[in-house]
Parts: sequence; structure tokens; C-alpha cells
Amino acid sequence: MDDRLRYDRATAALEPPLAILDLAAMRANAADLVRRAAGKPIRVASKSVRSREVLERVLALDGFRGIMAFTLPEALWLAGHGFTDILVAYPTADRHALATLAGDSQAARHITVTIDSVAHLDFIEAAVAAARPRAEIRVCMDIDAAFIAFGGKFRAGALRSPIREPEQAADLAAAIAKRPGFRLAGLLAYEAQIAGVGDAPPGKAAYSRLVRFMQAQSARELVMRRGRIVNAVRQIADLEFVNGGGTGSIERTVREKAITEVAAGSGLFHPRLFDFYRGFTGHPAALFALPVVRRPGPSTVTVLGGGYVASGQAGPSRLPQPYLPAGLRYRPDEGAGEVQTPLLGQAAEDLRIGDRVWFRHAKAGELCERFDTLHLVDGDTLVESAPTYRGEGQTFL
Repeated sequence: MDDRLRYDRATAALEPPLAILDLAAMRANAADLVRRAAGKPIRVASKSVRSREVLERVLALDGFRGIMAFTLPEALWLAGHGFTDILVAYPTADRHALATLAGDSQAARHITVTIDSVAHLDFIEAAVAAARPRAEIRVCMDIDAAFIAFGGKFRAGALRSPIREPEQAADLAAAIAKRPGFRLAGLLAYEAQIAGVGDAPPGKAAYSRLVRFMQAQSARELVMRRGRIVNAVRQIADLEFVNGGGTGSIERTVREKAITEVAAGSGLFHPRLFDFYRGFTGHPAALFALPVVRRPGPSTVTVLGGGYVASGQAGPSRLPQPYLPAGLRYRPDEGAGEVQTPLLGQAAEDLRIGDRVWFRHAKAGELCERFDTLHLVDGDTLVESAPTYRGEGQTFL
């Protein structure tokens, strides 16, 4: 049975717009991530999932351990529902959440917050000053994993931490060690230029070769520099974990002796942006359906909604992909609309009012900010409906 027919059958009793998660596809993606991790545990990036129930399903699978959260309020909420080993991978300036963390010894045992400067320590210390009793704050040091060349004139990678060299990391580790009430538990280094940049975009052969060359050079530089940083920090603190990588770089990252775990999340859902990697092939697992509401002309239909544009550098790659039936495309001067979206193509000839068009989001978890429920599909059967963060009344960003 083809996928469109399966999804239509499974959700026949539901009214679109709606979002689904194909459980068989997600299980296959999860198994491939574990294979690529070669025995090192995978910390689940919650920003790419954004459903508590789905996080529970993933963490029940062999090979997955711990959560990489995106805000401290989210981490506190997850800890309150029984999740443990939660790394907040981005620095927080939420004074209320920090005070809550310091005043809750159980949450403080399970949550680690990320810092990259003494200024972060000062901010946290001021925010938790009134907490009585005050729990020890677990911190993770974020280091810059970007690739820099030509004397600093070229940079590839996310602008994150100012900590780049072993000496800088050792100085910050020493500063943490001197602060009562803080403990350095881990180190984080995300190589966005490898993990988050596809090396095989269609129709861009020359660009692809440049990306692959940059990624190879970056990986060689990072394995040495990250190893030296970890060795320098371990002279001062007994690190529990060293986290690196992402869906696009797992098999490279796990080869580094300094790495104890990798992070992944998008690979579970395999959104559109992850089609353009040579190293792995995933299965689209998270989709959304929009109903046909108009037929304004030949080979044209209009669906309700659709303007679910992904974050990042604006452009066509951030638009959802009309997926099923195959062969539909946007009208260039309208794109994905706020309330309605025209779609062109021969496939539109067979669509009627009320039929469904299935889309893939460009990224993973952002889809869940548009829907309050992920309908879980296995084969052609709807087995369960899982609330998203939004469905549980939580909007952390």
C-alpha cells in the first residue's frame, strides 16, 4: 500500500489540518542512528521532537540516553514528569527558572545548565542568591566547534561559545571550581558546519564539493582541538560527559576518543533538510495534511494554511515540501501562505475539494509548534494520539 493511501486511511476519521508521526519510519530512523553511533549513547535533542510522549518512546529504545533540552523551563517541566539526565544545551537568562532549579534539590540532580563565560556564573549566582536551601548547580561548558581558516577570514559553523582554545577552557574550568555551589559536569561542542549542513544538495555539484572539502578539513581540525580541550579540562574537573555532533555527523563524531556521547533528534523525524546528506538515508516520519479547499484553475488546487516556514536563513529550502501526491509545487509569487496555499502541477488534476495534500516540514520539531497533537500511525492504523508541548499548554520559545 502506498504511503498516501495508508495515511489517508489511518486518519480518515480526523479533520485536517493535522499532523502525524509514522511510527515504523521513526523506529527505522532510530535504529539507523544507533547503528551510526557505534555503541556510544545518543542524547535526544528535545527541540526536534517537542512531544513528551514521543520522547518517552524514544528513550525506551536501546542506544538512547538522556535529553538535550532547549530551555531551562522546559527542563524543569520534564524533570517534574520523571525525566532524568537533562542537559540544557543553550545558556539561560531566566532568573525565575534558575531560582526554581536552585531551590529544588531533586531537579538540580537531574538538570545541567550550559555556560561559556564567567559572566554566566555571575548571572546564575545573582539569580539564585535568595534560594534557601540552595542546591548545587550542575554546569556544562560549551566550546566553539566552528571551522576557521585563512587567518580568521573564513568561518563555517554556528556563532556560539567564545571558548575555543584549551587554555581558555582550562581557565573557565578553574573559575567554576573556585565557585561554591557549582560543579562542572560536562562539556559540549556542536559542529554545526558538519552535523547541520547537507553535503549533497541537488543541482549544486560545485557547492557540494566545497562543502565536503570544508567538512573534511573541519573534522580533522576539530578532532585535535577538541581532544586537547577535553584533556585540559579533565586536569581540573572529573567530567561526566563530553557531548558532540548531531544527526548529520554521528559516524564522524563517535570516532573521537574524547567524545562520550552524541546528540540527535532531527534524524528521528527526518525532515526535508536531511534529504541532502550522502552518509545516510532516512525515512520521512513526521508529516502534516492540509485539505483542498479550492480549484481555482487547471492543474491548480488551493489548500488551507501552509505557511509553516522553518527558522534559519530565509529561502526556498525553509518552506514545507508538498510531498503526497508527488508532483505538486508552489506558485512562485505566493509560496506557502498564511491562510491558504495554491499548489500547481499535473497531480492537482486528480484532487477534489476535501482531499488531502501531505507535506513535510523543512525542520523537525518546529512542526509541533503548529499542532497540538501528533497522531501516531502504524501501517494504515491510527494507534494513538500524542500531545505536543503546545498540546500540553507549553510554549517554551
